[in-house]
Amino acid sequence: MRMKAAVLYEQGKEHPFVNSNPLVVEDVDLEPPGDDEVLIKTGAAGLCHSDLSMIRGVMERKVPMVPGHEAAGIVEEIGKDVTQCKAGDHVVMSFVPICGQCEYCTTGRPNLCSTAFNARATGALINGNRRLSLNATTLHHTNGISCYAEYMVACEDSVIVIDKDVPMVDAALFGCAVVTGVGAIVNTAKIAPGSTIAVVGLGGVGLCALLGGLVAGAGRIIAIDVADDKLGLARQLGATDTFNASDPDCVAKVVEETKGGVEYAFEVAGVVEAMQTSYAITRRGGMTVTSGISQHQHSFEIPHAQLVVEERAIKGSYMGSSIVRQDVPKFINLYKQGKLPVDKLRSGNIGLDDLNRGFDKLAAGEAVRQMLVMHPEFNT
Repeated sequence: MRMKAAVLYEQGKEHPFVNSNPLVVEDVDLEPPGDDEVLIKTGAAGLCHSDLSMIRGVMERKVPMVPGHEAAGIVEEIGKDVTQCKAGDHVVMSFVPICGQCEYCTTGRPNLCSTAFNARATGALINGNRRLSLNATTLHHTNGISCYAEYMVACEDSVIVIDKDVPMVDAALFGCAVVTGVGAIVNTAKIAPGSTIAVVGLGGVGLCALLGGLVAGAGRIIAIDVADDKLGLARQLGATDTFNASDPDCVAKVVEETKGGVEYAFEVAGVVEAMQTSYAITRRGGMTVTSGISQHQHSFEIPHAQLVVEERAIKGSYMGSSIVRQDVPKFINLYKQGKLPVDKLRSGNIGLDDLNRGFDKLAAGEAVRQMLVMHPEFNT
């Protein structure tokens, strides 16, 4: 199959990306699905900070590649051994495929699947195949998905069937922003009802964490960011308090307002400064959870004695510690009940030709979640 797709040939180009043009729209060849694979018509794909990090080279990946890891679509064709879905099903893509056999998958932590991590490093599907090429040159996959394309071929381990009445532009968010943000609250931290929490960084994942706090019954939700418009959106979504992180007294004000700090602080900005803020506003006996991914050479220092004497906890949260086949349907059910209004996080729809401009907006903090839509029937 010949289709339109965005290709990243080189990581580390400078923005504005409208000038450096890291993402090039090409006519790409897509092979048919293998025995355990699925052909999917891409309904919508989100522009996520992880994709921005890949473009910048913060997350090193094999290139040339077709980017994109947060998506939903409709199954067009399945291989003969596929049992998880059928043609016509609406699906959300999981950016960590589930092998079901490694030590993590068999002990209830499929978000850390060893087979998936190894495949991601090599730019292959979880079964080792590659289905993308351009002029006989193999193109690498992104997290087994590569959704900045009109169609995808993925292993069935990457798809979760969902209800057909969820708009694609909303459904796509459940593949990354929702499972990562809400999952950090309900799976990683398992916050207690009535807790005081803080969310540091109000992008798509951070605002989903805020919504997760509401769902989990947090008594007080403090939202922190450098952008006043995002703080305003956080208040609309249900934050009880907001603080601008650019205020040099931000930490002191939060600690004072909460009489010693919050019980749970969630860092979702992916920068060390945000982690420092999150740790500093966590009270004694509290937990600091980080879902953001900073540059690998950056480190975060903590006073060892304080960690012990104050009985602090620090936890990493990858993909919201989610079991996606259970959590995605559960979270979509909450969305349909009006408890996870993820549609309010969308910053508009764009096409393939607008991707570089879209990532400029994301880098400038001017958007929460832009949705890439390549077929007119999904442009809602």
